Amino acid sequence: MSEAARIRPATAADWPAIWPFFDEIVRAQESYAYPFDLTSESAREIWMMRPPGQTVVLEEDGAILGSATMGPNKGGPGDHIGTGSFMVDGAARGKGVGRRLGEYVVQWHREQGFHGIQFNAVVETNTAAVKLWQALGFEIVGTVPEAFRSQKHGLVGLHVMYLPLA
Repeated sequence: MSEAARIRPATAADWPAIWPFFDEIVRAQESYAYPFDLTSESAREIWMMRPPGQTVVLEEDGAILGSATMGPNKGGPGDHIGTGSFMVDGAARGKGVGRRLGEYVVQWHREQGFHGIQFNAVVETNTAAVKLWQALGFEIVGTVPEAFRSQKHGLVGLHVMYLPLA
């Protein structure tokens, strides 16, 4: 990834570039508990956040390498805790895209005054993601056993991970 790579708010015009890797990741059934028969339209409704949330892309030389969502984890009395989701194009994995997006999401939540960030469902066999979130300061605060049906591993746990910001 070059120095020219930048993170910016996603626009409707970015969806055609996000959709192929979103679809690939969801259909692999290894990291997201989304229905794997989503259409582009229904997936866009899930991924493209509205305020107070935000969706961003990491763009390099006109190519979208990854995308992240961020915002409140829950509403009402739980809206002081944020959450985020991340997807990286397969061709860009291992190049620091996830880390850059993760750092951005943590900083965004700090700037917005959130008390902490909770990831509700990190698949325990998604070791690259677990290691990245731990490197950014997240802790596993619990694991729901056999809560995810992995194509490769069968029933595996879902970690709840938390990063205090206050």
